[in-house]
Amino acid sequence: MLKDLLSSEKHKLLFLIPAPKHTPDEIAGILKQHPEIQFVSLVGIDLGGNDTDEKVPIELAIKDMQEFLTFGVQTDGSSVVLPEIASLNDARVDIIPDTSVNWFVDYNYDNIDEQTGLPVGTLRIPSFLVHNNIRVDSRAILQRSVENFQTQIIDAIKESPYVLESIGIDSVDDIEKAIITSATELEFWVRTPEDKPDIEKLSTSQVLQEQYWKRTIGPVRTALEQSLVMLDAYGLESEMGHKEVGGVKAKLSGNGHYDHVMEQLEIDWKYSTALQAADNELIARDVVKDVFTCHGLDVTFMAKPIEGVAGSGEHTHMGVAVKLKNGKIKNLFSPVNMKEEFMSPIGWGALMGLLKNYEVVNPFVTSSNDALNRLKPGFEAPVCIVSSVGHSAELPSRNRTVLAGLVRDIDKPLATRFELRAPNPTSNTYLVLASAYQAMLDGIKAALKSGKTSKELEADFSKKPGQSSFYLETERAYRSEDDVFEHYTADERNTLFGKPPATVWENLLGLDLYPNKKAILSAGGVFTEEIINSYKIATRSQWTTELYKRIIPDNMEFVRICKKLHGGENVTDLDVVTWEKINQLRNYLMKDSLSQKSLFTRIREGIDAEDFDTVSTLQQEMSSKMSELKSLYIVYKRNLFEIL
Repeated sequence: MLKDLLSSEKHKLLFLIPAPKHTPDEIAGILKQHPEIQFVSLVGIDLGGNDTDEKVPIELAIKDMQEFLTFGVQTDGSSVVLPEIASLNDARVDIIPDTSVNWFVDYNYDNIDEQTGLPVGTLRIPSFLVHNNIRVDSRAILQRSVENFQTQIIDAIKESPYVLESIGIDSVDDIEKAIITSATELEFWVRTPEDKPDIEKLSTSQVLQEQYWKRTIGPVRTALEQSLVMLDAYGLESEMGHKEVGGVKAKLSGNGHYDHVMEQLEIDWKYSTALQAADNELIARDVVKDVFTCHGLDVTFMAKPIEGVAGSGEHTHMGVAVKLKNGKIKNLFSPVNMKEEFMSPIGWGALMGLLKNYEVVNPFVTSSNDALNRLKPGFEAPVCIVSSVGHSAELPSRNRTVLAGLVRDIDKPLATRFELRAPNPTSNTYLVLASAYQAMLDGIKAALKSGKTSKELEADFSKKPGQSSFYLETERAYRSEDDVFEHYTADERNTLFGKPPATVWENLLGLDLYPNKKAILSAGGVFTEEIINSYKIATRSQWTTELYKRIIPDNMEFVRICKKLHGGENVTDLDVVTWEKINQLRNYLMKDSLSQKSLFTRIREGIDAEDFDTVSTLQQEMSSKMSELKSLYIVYKRNLFEIL
């Protein structure tokens, strides 16, 4: 069915209604021409990154389209993540359509309309969540951030006109508007349902790089190709689809079908404006999920679905340009001479702002246990607050071990941008972009106010720890062109670039420990104190609930699985000693006595008492002990000829 719809011209399914066609008459006319579209869904994004699906029969929307676009629909605030904003006694939330971005049609390929023979479609309209006449959703926060950036960057250039020469613009009056551009890369795992991962095989394949960029085969190839075609139909302009580092080779069964699929993939599409880029990511996820499901494959967008194997990132690209009144586009990060300088003063300021203020950006980038599981040394994971710009301006290079890297092509000035490597597929892209652009704006304003040239700012950014700076923190270093995991010890990394948070709680503390940096988020009314507090509560609740009801029960199940397997024959003293270590760990982790409580119990009691500092410390201990237990049990089983 899906193949036919993609290849046959006679069906002409509608996938996209672009922003210029969002007048009531045009929308009504388009929908009447496509009877297969039977529902309208208003898509708001709460602070937890969840998208609403308020389905309205198409007839009700068409009946008074102007009223529908103006007033949207109402919902109960208890159904969205807005703690202490939409409370039980003040729960009304209005979902208002956004007419400034593209709208997409989501098709249900399992529900075929009898009259048209086509899958039933739902028009998904990106929307705002409004509480007491205030937009409180993630999309609104990003929109405010973009508007604030566009206004403030022009004002900053006006106040520091010296910078115009470095970006090749004669006068600030030549600028029509600022353009904020973004893009994300979506990594994900696909597998045959019910198949359990073989960690050792996956790890070995990863070390040997047997899968990275290899040719896809079977249903994975077909689904990947169809996903790229579908993205084009939705106007995303797919650019690349390929295998990532993780995975093992699928097996061809006797009936000619592939099974035991376990592969990691990546799909990229063209950049767009910041708000549209985040909306595009939502439809891309749905497309990938639906297409691979049609081929009997399960998709997960978890950051670290398989322990001990590469996780899935979602590198986020951010750029800033201006449109001139003569129609030309100028990248504000690119210098006039790309072979002699890495960036303009605006680019250096943006990178400084992002890194200096990352402690208050990070809570929006990495907000779950799953996300933190990915950010560990050894998997090219960006752990440290440090950047790379390249070994020389004339020969651009890429350092995959840093938090944020400069991406540039000396022959294509418009391509200059930053790649933030820490986000993952579960990150709330709207809040990631909003907080990052607020941080970058702060650095740009400081850099331009200083009056420093590109070379002077490069020297400042490349400073050694202990050297003072007009903006950056004295005790920190911010640039490394070396592999930060190979070149520095863990203690050296912590000293140079700051100690990275190990738990969700430690990450959230950045919003309390750095009040001056947190104020940057609120500049221009982008993040309010109410929204930041609501986000902290929501994230903390997710963290503790998952610990209490998922992570600890899963760990308990593994502890129970670790049983004594040796008998009296062919047993060595190593088997006995190893088992004793395993059993001691099992008891410490899980077994309560009259005189001592287990680690699992102490974590649960800490959560009940809201002693989050203790919970955070104990969680780290639990993670270490569970890793030790798993390693010991593998060694124990390997040494046994016979297993009871």
